[in-house]
Amino acid sequence: MTSKTDILLCCDLDRTLLPNGDQDEWPGARPTLRRVADRSDIQLVYVSGRDMRLMHEAIADYDLPSPDQAVGDVGTTIYRINGGDWVPRESWHAEIGQDWQGLSGGDLAGYLKDFEGLTPQEPEKQNRFKLSYYTEPSVDERQLTDQIQQHLSGKGLRSRVIWSVDEQRGVGLLDVLPERASKLHAIRYLMDRHGYSKRRVVFCGDSGNDLNVLTSDLQAVLVKNASEKVRREAREVVIAKGRPETLYLAEGNFLGMNGNYAAGVLEGLAYFIPAARAWIEEAVAGLNRSQRTALNR
Repeated sequence: MTSKTDILLCCDLDRTLLPNGDQDEWPGARPTLRRVADRSDIQLVYVSGRDMRLMHEAIADYDLPSPDQAVGDVGTTIYRINGGDWVPRESWHAEIGQDWQGLSGGDLAGYLKDFEGLTPQEPEKQNRFKLSYYTEPSVDERQLTDQIQQHLSGKGLRSRVIWSVDEQRGVGLLDVLPERASKLHAIRYLMDRHGYSKRRVVFCGDSGNDLNVLTSDLQAVLVKNASEKVRREAREVVIAKGRPETLYLAEGNFLGMNGNYAAGVLEGLAYFIPAARAWIEEAVAGLNRSQRTALNR
C-alpha cells in the first residue's frame, strides 16, 4: 500500500511530455520534471498508445525520467518497472481478457475480414489484446466504429473501438480493444492495487484519445498545446457532468513557463497538489544553478 503522501502522476507521452507537436517547448520543462520525478513520494506512470519498444525510444530520445509503472498499447498492457526490467502485469491481462472470452486480436481479425476500408497495421503494432488497422482519413469514423462494435457485440464480445488520425502521415488509425482496456480503467486498476485515493492522482494529456480520463472524476490536466477542439470538448463534458473542478486547462505563466508539454504537466500538478509548487520551485532553482555553473566553466 502507498503512503498517504504519495502522488500518482500519470502522463501521456506524445505531445504531452514529448515536445513533438507544432508548439514551442519551455527549455527547462523536462529537466525540471526529471528533478521533481526523482522525489520518493512521486510515483510516475507513463500512459501511452506506444508499445514498450517505442516507450523505451521516447525515454532515451527525449531524456525522460524512468517511470515506476507504464501503461502501453492504448491500455492493453501494464508494466511494473523494477530497475531496468519492465515486468508485464499478467493480472491485468486476465482482467481485460474476459471481455473477449479468451480470444485474441488475431481471432477477431477473422470476424472483420469483410469490412471494407480496413488495412491491417504492421505485425509489431498488434498484440494479443490490440487489433489495429489503417483507414482513409476521410472515413465516417462514427459509422465505422459503431458498425464494428455492433458486429463484435453480436458475437458476444465486449469491445471498444478507437479511431484517430495521424495528421503527419495523412492516414486514419483504428484500434479494436477489449472494452475494459482503456487508459482510465488502467489507472483505476493501479489506484486499487496501490491504495491511491482520487485526491492523490493527477493525469495529464493532450488529445482526443485522452478524453475518457480528462472528463472522468479523476484530477486531470490538459496541457496548453492541446487543440482548441479538444479543450472545448473536454470543458463542455465536465461541465455537463457537474464536475468542472476535476479538469485544469494549462494556460502558461506559471513560474515563467509557457504551459506546453511538460511545462503544462508541472503547472497542473501544482494546481491539484499545492505542495508541489515548492518542489517545482526548488527544481527550477536547482536547474538555474546548474546552468550558471555550466556557463562559468
